[in-house]
Amino acid sequence: MASRTLYSLCGTDQARPFSPHCWKAVLSLAHKGLDFEERPLAFTAIPGVENGFSKTVPILRDGDELVKDSFEIALYLDEAYPDLPSLFNGEGGKALARFVESWSQTQLHPAIVKIAVLDIHEMLDEADRTYFRDSRKAFFGKTIEEIAANREDEIAAFPAKLEPIRRMLGYQSFLGGDAPLFADYIVFGALQWARVTSKADLFKPEDPVRQWFERCLDLHGAKGRSVTAA
Repeated sequence: MASRTLYSLCGTDQARPFSPHCWKAVLSLAHKGLDFEERPLAFTAIPGVENGFSKTVPILRDGDELVKDSFEIALYLDEAYPDLPSLFNGEGGKALARFVESWSQTQLHPAIVKIAVLDIHEMLDEADRTYFRDSRKAFFGKTIEEIAANREDEIAAFPAKLEPIRRMLGYQSFLGGDAPLFADYIVFGALQWARVTSKADLFKPEDPVRQWFERCLDLHGAKGRSVTAA
């Protein structure tokens, strides 16, 4: 049995974990070649694990160590396992990843919420649906139906948000260069979130970003394909 446990997020189907942040952690562990057991949780179950260590996932239990937050997990893995492939390749890679995280969470995540919020709601059980509605209303000041009101416009506008990645891919195969780093897993996590929860096509035809995303799905024994598209 794996000595590591990664707590992630799911709806009623535990075989379909969907959190973008948890997918970052999944690929980080796979990048390191570390065995782990993934335990997907409902939103309302998260506070009950590991003595209330965190209100959010991912949470990594590695022996006696507990780590939360996908970026902190990646930093921990590089520090704890320096002889395994690095997720950052130095301080420059950490700085790059911080920028990519900020870009992804301010440009991609808000759009994906508007596109997928109703789909995510349908994936949840009744207790989680109530929590999800209430927490989104508290955060956004809107009902989930109001959040999704301009869904089709968001889908149409989404490919333009990927233009920085699209241009970069004219020079290299991954954000990390010839091989992926944690920066790649940040953007992958956002797009995997959309892939698992929504049927919306967010890429241009023949899009280099789609090709990059397919390469990421194939990484580490096709870990990303362990969950099928919505």
